[in-house]
Amino acid sequence: MSDDEGEEKELDLTSSEVVTKYKSTAEIVNKALQFVVKECKPKAKIVDICEKGDAFITEHTGSMYKNAKKKIEKGVAFPTCISVNNTVCHFSPLASDTSELEEGDMVKIDMGCHIDGLIAVVAHTHVVKDGPVSGRQADVIAAANTAAEVALRLVRPGKKNKDVSDAIQKVAAAYDCKIVEGVLSHQLKQFVIDGNKVVLSVSNPDTRVDDAEFEENEVYAVDIVASTGEGKPRLLDEKQTTIYKRAVDKNYHLKMKTSRFIFSEINQKFPILPFTARALEEKRARLGLVECVNHDLLQPYPVLHEKPGDYVAHIKFTVLLMPNGSDRITSHPLQELQPTKAIDDPEIKAWLALGTKTKKKGGGKKKKGKKGDKADEPMDATTNGGSQS
Repeated sequence: MSDDEGEEKELDLTSSEVVTKYKSTAEIVNKALQFVVKECKPKAKIVDICEKGDAFITEHTGSMYKNAKKKIEKGVAFPTCISVNNTVCHFSPLASDTSELEEGDMVKIDMGCHIDGLIAVVAHTHVVKDGPVSGRQADVIAAANTAAEVALRLVRPGKKNKDVSDAIQKVAAAYDCKIVEGVLSHQLKQFVIDGNKVVLSVSNPDTRVDDAEFEENEVYAVDIVASTGEGKPRLLDEKQTTIYKRAVDKNYHLKMKTSRFIFSEINQKFPILPFTARALEEKRARLGLVECVNHDLLQPYPVLHEKPGDYVAHIKFTVLLMPNGSDRITSHPLQELQPTKAIDDPEIKAWLALGTKTKKKGGGKKKKGKKGDKADEPMDATTNGGSQS
């Protein structure tokens, strides 16, 4: 067998070792998310929460595979982001930032972890308050969550990416919300967080993606962002951008010494996966990153905003397309929701009634599910995406 063939086999979910690593990675990022949700309290500094989230992942991945024969890369696959209210995504500020959370803030937590380049990502929306979430905040969380549940049932072998785009927009409309434009759900591969197979959240003339069909043994990050506003986010301030990824196919001889120093540091520490500028020396980084971005050596993850007063909810999960069905490996329970809308549409109800597991012929023994594993259950549309009191 050639090296290429051996490597190809290792990447595939047909290998139990690969599945185990995905599950271990997911367990860490789920616990990290649980930890970060508890840190989201009034007066908490956003940068402190982001740093704690990343530190949790680094610490818990650090204890895995210590005795492996070859060194296994592991750690943060996507820096912890805390995006509040009408801020859509990617807010992970520098150490000098003083932003704090306030009572009633709607917080989007986005983070990712990897072991051996096998990536699990998750995003969750939490309102900083005790008791149930109601009104338009509840509507938009229910819209994102119900759209995610529908997507889970449609991201399966034989289905097409366009099927998912159309369905999630229909779900959001049922809650009088919009799916945010420009969000892509990517196939995940080893050390690749943005694979070529994608689901476009909203298809429009400006943004097109290739038609694609989901296949068995693929892994996807399903990314759903809903808004009570127009769903057309804007970049307000480039200085807010702190997350970047090395564009591995680009080269350029940088002119500034500071840029060369920073770029060398990035190549050593973060050669492939996204990183936060907090990990670099701040004053030097501000100067050096600009030249790197201007010459396309780095891909920025901009901080985008809807209009003030709009609420934005974000749900993202990692799903393994296993031979026995779709296995959602990252999630977090929602707060109790009291939305103003309910799902009446028969097509949406039919999607939610679909199971996520494939029934095998011969009626073999049913495997006992782990605690909290409800992925193969049809979703009851009457819950509106929230827990019942």
